[in-house]
Amino acid sequence: MEQAQSLSKWFYLGGLAIVVGVIMVILARGKSKSKLMENGYFIFILGMVGVISEWTDFATVLFIFVIVSGAILLINRFILLPRRLAEVSPPHYVHYAREFFPVVLAVWVLRAFLFEAYQIPSSSMRPGLTIGDFILVSKFSYGIREPFTNQVIIPVNQLQHGDVVVFKDQQVRNRDLIKRVIGVQGDKIVYKNKRLTINGIALSYVPTGTYQYSDTFPAPVGTIDFNTDKYEEDLLGVKHSIITWNQVPSLNVQSVIDFPHKQNCDYVNDDEFSCTVPSGEYFMMGDNRDNSEDSRYWGFVPNQAVLGKAVYVIFNLHDFKRFWQKI
Repeated sequence: MEQAQSLSKWFYLGGLAIVVGVIMVILARGKSKSKLMENGYFIFILGMVGVISEWTDFATVLFIFVIVSGAILLINRFILLPRRLAEVSPPHYVHYAREFFPVVLAVWVLRAFLFEAYQIPSSSMRPGLTIGDFILVSKFSYGIREPFTNQVIIPVNQLQHGDVVVFKDQQVRNRDLIKRVIGVQGDKIVYKNKRLTINGIALSYVPTGTYQYSDTFPAPVGTIDFNTDKYEEDLLGVKHSIITWNQVPSLNVQSVIDFPHKQNCDYVNDDEFSCTVPSGEYFMMGDNRDNSEDSRYWGFVPNQAVLGKAVYVIFNLHDFKRFWQKI
């Protein structure tokens, strides 16, 4: 039997915030539009975001707020307003819904169809993307998608070899990943001795020095200082930097899980495997080849999981030189 997933700390903090917010609004009922009431609504909304996000993504949370605030305005316009005297002010919840609705609607449309910002949480895309990078992702590069099923409704472009893509994790709920497109449908991918061959074409690798960084892992591993080899990989015309670490093999076969279409892959040993990408799916890898869990371990990424194309590093609070850099 599958073990039930426990609720996160954000759910409980959200529940506490809802209670605090409601109490503040009740205490401020005689002082409509006061600071106490404004702060109460703000805390209440933050709490709702924390609770609802336990079961769905942030885009759906925004949409729920659009629906609720819009419904309040419609009820006020067609039911409450005709019954209210002209000189009587609308209820406080109508006032805040009127202020909230256009803002959250604009944010939802922007995030669902145009652009979204993400923060890089791991080292899997080093050296190009580092921990703490805030990146801008184009949501329409691969087509306008229906925001709930993520199905393409207006096609634009297809994913290409070398694109850096954000997509939904197929193993962990409400988690997004970022990797590079290595293979598209029909491609035969071979990874042997840390070198890629795609459809019989061996990619070229030009040494460009070394790359050092530190990464912290759960106990008992702790912090590891990496001294990696850096290469310029020519991925069928797309040149980009990758790094490899000579202390480990090409992959750890024991860490490979079961996944759809696994029969398309042949794991020879820790230094060689091959996969044929099925229709409508993609093969993704991190640029930090020996510190990335990717399609080698959990399989292919379906088209309906693709969220957008990473286009710019906006900034990094730990490195101010990383400002508005094209990916």
